[in-house]
Amino acid sequence: MPTALPTRTFSALALLTGLLGLSPRPAPASGPPVAIAIHGGAGTISREDMTPEREAAFRATLEQAVRAGHERLLAGESSLVAVRTAIVLLEDSPLFNAGRGAVFNADGVNELDASVMRGRDRAAGAVASVRRVRNPIDLAIAVMEHSPHVMLAGEGAETFGAEQGIETVDPSWFHTEFRWEQLEAAREKETAGDIVTADFFSTVGAVALDRAGDLAAGTSTGGMTNKRFGRIGDSPVIGAGTFADNASCAVSATGHGEYFIRWVVAYDICARVASGSSLADAADTVVNGVLVEAGGTGGVIAIDAAGDIAMPFNTAGMYRASVDAAGNVFVGIYGDE
Repeated sequence: MPTALPTRTFSALALLTGLLGLSPRPAPASGPPVAIAIHGGAGTISREDMTPEREAAFRATLEQAVRAGHERLLAGESSLVAVRTAIVLLEDSPLFNAGRGAVFNADGVNELDASVMRGRDRAAGAVASVRRVRNPIDLAIAVMEHSPHVMLAGEGAETFGAEQGIETVDPSWFHTEFRWEQLEAAREKETAGDIVTADFFSTVGAVALDRAGDLAAGTSTGGMTNKRFGRIGDSPVIGAGTFADNASCAVSATGHGEYFIRWVVAYDICARVASGSSLADAADTVVNGVLVEAGGTGGVIAIDAAGDIAMPFNTAGMYRASVDAAGNVFVGIYGDE
């Protein structure tokens, strides 16, 4: 069974520092380096469209999640536990398009995808199009740890989850007015004959390095608003939206999934690192070179065996946070941060 959840409530300190934009540096710990990075989606994110209260809420949640994952690493737990800890907190927040805050498909239903990969042995698990699983990342981990498969989908995935004791909820758990209004707006544009384009790709993910030198990556999403025909993007696809290998790096992606699948973005970055590129160069080349030339938009978070972190994106902004190997905490939203 996955490790028990951290507290779901904000601490007064986390909320206060998020509101004030402060990120006090934790006390350094001895031993091999640990580090973690998370994201909450990339796209057209501008200060003009963000109220101070909403921005503070995003920053507080990102900081809470990255600190919670980092605390697990400092306690000597695995990178997989840290990744799960951070993603569960993001899935339980209505702010992000994953878990509780998932978007609606064309039928007015929430369909969730997630994947996870462990760098030590390339073990991986993924789920797609599940509708009642509270935390899809938990089901992805169960697929990895308790089945001979890599990806399960739909009712079959939920049946397997029930056998594993994975928590399910009534579909109303995922209903938020903000996401419903997004669906109605998309439907209106479609009815009017307007071309509906996605200008924000709200996925959540985490990558981490633990004391043992093991890397892990995980990604979770509700997909695209008004999606049809059982559409599945890159988030549950190993090599596209998620990849981890101790010999190179760990990556979680967010963006226009069809491009990330076709250009196997997460794997490509790690392959370049394995061939001698620095993490920063590899991630930037793929996100701001390969993807841009192909017409794809989005971003990634990546971490290597030394604890170096890269978080490039080719959109106006990306919700992101990290605690590096020196213990420095960073929380960012906009491109100029």
